[in-house]
Amino acid sequence: MAGIDSKDIHKIIVACDAGMGSSVMLASQLRKQLKDSGVTVEHTPVDSIPDDADVVLCHAGLAARARAAAPGKALVPFQIFLGDPAVARLVNAIKSGGVVDA
Repeated sequence: MAGIDSKDIHKIIVACDAGMGSSVMLASQLRKQLKDSGVTVEHTPVDSIPDDADVVLCHAGLAARARAAAPGKALVPFQIFLGDPAVARLVNAIKSGGVVDA
């Protein structure tokens, strides 16, 4: 997938290996940052990504598993759970409009 228009993003899934810990922190941070955007943020194990996800955020090391679990979904891999530029670009695109590279 080349990208997704920010107006088409309604649900973001933060996926990690077990669906707890780091992904919970990132999902909480994103909920706060996007609270007035109408975008839902949830966290799940990478192998249990729901079908209604529009964007999947996951650590780069889990990207292949996320692609297998959610083929065709926009995938934004990141390197660090807090303060990663890929996550910041996603938030900025949702807030200001535009296309999210995924």
